[in-house]
Amino acid sequence: MHISDGVLPIAVTIGGYAVSAGIAAWSARRIHSRDLPKVAVVTSAFFVASLIHIPFGPTSAHLLLPGLAGALLGPAAFLSISLGLFLQSILFQFGGITALGANAVMMGVPAVICGWFFQYFKGRTKARQAFTGGLAGALGTFLSAVFLAGLLMTGGEDFFGVAKIALIAHVPVIVIEGVVSGFTIGFLARVKPALLQPVRSFHD
Repeated sequence: MHISDGVLPIAVTIGGYAVSAGIAAWSARRIHSRDLPKVAVVTSAFFVASLIHIPFGPTSAHLLLPGLAGALLGPAAFLSISLGLFLQSILFQFGGITALGANAVMMGVPAVICGWFFQYFKGRTKARQAFTGGLAGALGTFLSAVFLAGLLMTGGEDFFGVAKIALIAHVPVIVIEGVVSGFTIGFLARVKPALLQPVRSFHD
C-alpha cells in the first residue's frame, strides 16, 4: 500500500507533508514518557507486519494494522505509524521519501479514527471489546485503501486502473485484519486489560 516517489503530483506531495506534520505534532503532544514502551511495541508490530508484501497485478497487498494501532494507542497512533513508515522508507525503500507525508496520512488518519471508534464503543465486556476491536481492524484497512485509491487518482487517468485494483486487492486484507485485531484485542482484554486504555484521551 505504500506510495512510491514520483506517483503523486507535487501539490499533493507538499500537502501531504503539511497535513501529516500538523497531525504528528498533535499526536506527539499526547504521548507521556511512561507510555513510550507501549508506543514502541506497536510501532515495531506495524513495521514488521507491513514489510511482508503479496504482489497483486501492478500493486501489492500487506497487513497494515492501523485499526489495531489506533485501538491500542488512541491519538498517539498517528505518530507511531509515521515513524514506522519513515524507517521502512529509509531502510528498505518501501514507499518514497517524497511520498512519506501522503503515506502517513493514508494510514495514520484511519488509525486515529479507529482509535476513537474503539474507545467510544468498546463497552465493558470482553466479548464486546473483542468484537469492537475486530471492527476497528477491518475499518482501519478499509479506510486506508480508500485513501490510497483517492491519492492514486490524483496522479491522473493512468492511475485510475491501479486505484481500482488496489481496492480489490485489499478486500481479503480487510477481513484478515478484522480477525487478527479482534483476536488480539480479545486476548489483551483477558490477560492485560490495562493495555486497552489509550495513551491519552482524545479530549486531553
